[in-house]
Amino acid sequence: MTAFLFPLILLGAFYFFVLRPQQNRVRAHNELVASVEVGDEVVTAGGIVGTVTALNDRDFDVEVAKGVVLRVVRGAIATKAPTPEDSA
Repeated sequence: MTAFLFPLILLGAFYFFVLRPQQNRVRAHNELVASVEVGDEVVTAGGIVGTVTALNDRDFDVEVAKGVVLRVVRGAIATKAPTPEDSA
């Protein structure tokens, strides 16, 4: 009986300490990417900060400087840049 109990405890611990937090992070990132709109300032996974100028199903156009537009896939968006209203 105890031979079966230890692997079950390990599987339960693995689920609660590894799988569940990862699922929550993925869900939160998907919600973030879905909420991005034109005009939002975003930070890419590479650390590039820019303003979203256009979006479609697969990617975003991000203006990083006047006249410089990068096409970035949705998964590369790390976060929205904080706005002055958020920090106040």
